[in-house]
Amino acid sequence: MARSAAQHRTCEEFRRQAPLSRRGLLRVGMLGAGGLTLPQVLASQASAARSGGEAAKDASVIILWMRGGPSQHDQWDPKPEQPVEIRGEFSPIQTKVTGIQLCELQPMCAAMMDKWSIIRSLHHRKEDGNVGHSNGDQICFTGYPAGQNADQNVMPSCGSYVARQQQHLQPALPAYVMIPRMVPGTDAAWLGSAYKPFETIADPASAGPFKMNNFSLAAGLTGPRVAERRSLLRQLDRSLRTPTMESFDRFQQQAIDIVTGSAAQAAFDLEKESKKTRERYGLMPTFNPGDPQRCGSPNWAQRMLLARRLVEAGVRLVTVDLRWWDFHKEGFDSQRRGFLPRFDRAYSALIEDLEQRGLLDSTMVIAWGEIGRTPRVNKNAGRDHWPHVFSAAVAGGGIQGGRIIGSSDRQGAVPKDNPKLPHDVLATIYRHLGVDMTTHYIDTAGRPNLVLPEGKPIDELF
Repeated sequence: MARSAAQHRTCEEFRRQAPLSRRGLLRVGMLGAGGLTLPQVLASQASAARSGGEAAKDASVIILWMRGGPSQHDQWDPKPEQPVEIRGEFSPIQTKVTGIQLCELQPMCAAMMDKWSIIRSLHHRKEDGNVGHSNGDQICFTGYPAGQNADQNVMPSCGSYVARQQQHLQPALPAYVMIPRMVPGTDAAWLGSAYKPFETIADPASAGPFKMNNFSLAAGLTGPRVAERRSLLRQLDRSLRTPTMESFDRFQQQAIDIVTGSAAQAAFDLEKESKKTRERYGLMPTFNPGDPQRCGSPNWAQRMLLARRLVEAGVRLVTVDLRWWDFHKEGFDSQRRGFLPRFDRAYSALIEDLEQRGLLDSTMVIAWGEIGRTPRVNKNAGRDHWPHVFSAAVAGGGIQGGRIIGSSDRQGAVPKDNPKLPHDVLATIYRHLGVDMTTHYIDTAGRPNLVLPEGKPIDELF
């Protein structure tokens, strides 16, 4: 029976969305005559690129994902005029920009307030339901609500669409990287495993030297053997040379170049950074209170430094896991002893580092979490989940520093003016990178889906 046009289109989409693992495919051991799957991925992504938007070639984005939900009151939106049960234990300090205050535990960020801005009116809508951690993750990374299992993506993440449309801009490196591994919302869903993030797995937050294993040769596969395999493939191609084979050979060559070339290895080599630079971001903490959450979880400051190396090399979107900002109890102690001083040091270092290297104009940095915290401090000296208003720190990519976008009410409970949705942040990211938000992709049920169903860039930042 002949296929209808719609059926043919759906089949074509499935061909382009081959369910193949990016991380696994970057091993040379899988590039044998019977398993040349990474070339297929590269060919798929090049095909997708031809239908994408007009990409800004040098643009990149770093998402600093503060999973758990940082407190708007205790970090970026202080309420000093409120009673202690609302304002909390911290006092505000003045910043370099007149009229903008921050928490007293962020003096480095305050001193460079003219380099970055704050959105204070982000919120989830009532129709989104009781937004918690994983369903908030899904909305903030995809622009779509979560499914029945909020830990699993129903829709592709923003990074997956970046990989889909823009891998061709820097073929020697993955377009989408997650440090160290995926969190809810960051998966590719039905778009296909080829568009999952490249997970470092190795963690810069761990003690000892940071060493990537994903680019090593498979056991028994030496450099000469790779050369022999390449030569054999060329000989086989000669007898079957067609335009299709010519194209396939190009992607096969590109795949081998990724895993045998120096670009990826150099980009992920954190040991090339000077001791001075690493100390500026922040090294491992000297205290150990027993509860890792209370000292700021792992040393994610070094993860942020790795993100800078990756965008400098040409990676389009890097998401850095900065969990766990989930302060239900002893929240002020947790923030005072670890989270806020460490973020203050690392975030200011990142902005400073990008500017000194001439990368801040091309690199957009978004620091945010999936929800905010309750206006009223609970009986355990913490704050609980609050999706009704939260804040984000934004810098680079043309964003003007020293600006406050929107505001929350007197108690920091709901937006007061200029409310913004997570979709607006995604639209801002997509526009900066040149991702075509109007493109439709076909899911496994044959339905067309927009990259972003709603939202518009936050022009007030520029």
